[in-house]
Amino acid sequence: MFRRLIDFFKGVIDEMRKVSWPSKEEVVASSTVTIVFILILSLILGLVDFIASTLIGLLLR
Repeated sequence: MFRRLIDFFKGVIDEMRKVSWPSKEEVVASSTVTIVFILILSLILGLVDFIASTLIGLLLR
């Protein structure tokens, strides 16, 4: 049983060595794009929510 577990982790380590890891610059660039996209989308959704709630409030008066 322990031999199978050891073989499994050796396989995991071998596969991890094959992974093409991104450079620090790529990670920073991807993270920046993601954060900016999330901020823009949050502003758009907030604006849509504000407009919709205002319109509904006007209709219900």
